[in-house]
Amino acid sequence: MASSSSAMLSSLSNGLGLGGEELHVLAVDDNIIDRKLIELLLKKSDCKVTTAENGARALEYLGLGDEKAACTSSKTGSTINMIITDYSMPGMTGYELLKKIKESSRMKEVPVVIMSSENIPTRINKCLEEGAEEFMLKPIQQSDVKKLRCHMMKLNKPSYNGRFCMGR
Repeated sequence: MASSSSAMLSSLSNGLGLGGEELHVLAVDDNIIDRKLIELLLKKSDCKVTTAENGARALEYLGLGDEKAACTSSKTGSTINMIITDYSMPGMTGYELLKKIKESSRMKEVPVVIMSSENIPTRINKCLEEGAEEFMLKPIQQSDVKKLRCHMMKLNKPSYNGRFCMGR
């Protein structure tokens, strides 16, 4: 992963909100330590973070079974700008969660990032082909979060040229 200077990260994190809005990320991981780590890293980059311990909880939060909900949480009314999920979770894998999100007409435009501690090329390709924005290897680091912010900016602000996105 590309490394970045703390000065650039600091200046970026102060100015990359969407039109002054805080970026909102849904982080899904069954491992509480990994979930807390990604939450901490995202919050350090001035993101609002909502966590879920599994795919079913994530779908519940997103309101995918509820026709009244759109890309907005039915619980909080706040828009989700990105979903980051672990691949290997009991009950529903990150890949299965990705498929459900991309099958939803209301959620398919929300970028989904898959993370895993296992570097399995066929798994990575399968997720990317299904529509994952990125596949990242754990442990997630602050430089990875910077890369995610760049993805969100490109998707949510078409005029953003990504000039601060290292490695892109």
